[in-house]
Formats: sequence, structure tokens, C-alpha cells
Amino acid sequence: MVITYPVGGGLYVNLTNRCPCACEFCLRKSGPGVNGEDSLWLTREPTVEEVIADFGARDLSSYSEIVFCGYGEPTERLEDLLAVARHLRQKMPNMPIRINTNGLADLIHGRSTAGELKGLVDVVSISLNTPDPDEYFRVCHPKFGPDSYAAMLKFARECVDVVPKVVMTVVDEPVTSLANQERCRQIAASVGAVLRVRPFVGAREK
Repeated sequence: MVITYPVGGGLYVNLTNRCPCACEFCLRKSGPGVNGEDSLWLTREPTVEEVIADFGARDLSSYSEIVFCGYGEPTERLEDLLAVARHLRQKMPNMPIRINTNGLADLIHGRSTAGELKGLVDVVSISLNTPDPDEYFRVCHPKFGPDSYAAMLKFARECVDVVPKVVMTVVDEPVTSLANQERCRQIAASVGAVLRVRPFVGAREK
């Protein structure tokens, strides 16, 4: 079972395979893992203790950041994610911690969640994906319905108030046209975030 795995200079944490979206361009549709790693499909979700033990088997000082990402939506396990982040803060207070998320944590948990990240997370990267709610619903297929887009933007706005850096992302052409990328850039700026365009490679994006 792959709990953590390196990508670039970061160490990624694979907490869950659960996700409330089924995005058309999702990496999970094109293979079982990334960077030649073993399958990121979990036979079961690792416990907090197992994640911490996995960290103990690695030289964390050799990584530039810890990223909660994996083959699922990490905020599906928000309480466990925060427990792991607290451990990291105590062990390595200067290690940057990032969450890659679809921004639907509030709908997953039925409450406002951004405030819970304060002091524990340095960067939140939120998948904006499209410049309007109708296209978002068509492309991302969120199980929470058409209100998901507004909930994602609300989460982003609230993260800006408590997290040092908030990034919103889209996938490059052909998934997102240059015109739509510019519209997304304006949306990100309107909530106080910056836009990052992620490269698209065949059926995969990084």
C-alpha cells in the first residue's frame, strides 16, 4: 500500500481514494499511479499512525514540501489530515505543507472548514477547472449537484483569510482554452487567489 510517494521535490500523502467528483481529465482514469510508483489505489485507508510511521521511514529533510494529494480528495479525511499536519508542525515546524483539493470540503462535511486549516497549512491548491458553474458540473460531475461550483468559490475565499497562499488551478489546452484560462485567472484574482495552469499530457495532467 503506497501511503507516501515523491513527486519532484515534494513528498505526497495518499490518504484516501474517495472523491465527490469524477472529472473528465482525472489522472486516475489513465493509470494506477504516477512517476512509476506502485498503484495508488488503496486496499484500505491508512490510519494516522501508519502515515506518521511512513514519514519515519523517510528523510523528511530531503523534501521541499509535504503535499496532501494522492488518488482521492484529501479533505474526505479532514480530521485525520489535520492530525497528520499537527504532527508535522511539531516535528518540522518549517516544512511547507500543501493541500491539493477540489474545494468541496464544506459540502463533504456539512460545515465551513477553511478556518480549521489556520496555522497548519501553508498552501491550498484548489481545482477551479472551468470559468462557469454549468461547465464545471458537466466536466467535473460533482455528486453534490450544481451548487458545487459556488461552494468551491466560497471555500477559496475563506481560505484566503487563513492560509498564507491560495492557488486555483486549471488544466492547459485542450482541456481549458486560452480564453477560458483568462476568465479563470480573473475569477481567481476576484477571490484573492492566483491561477496556475497545469500541463496536460495526453490523457494525463500533473
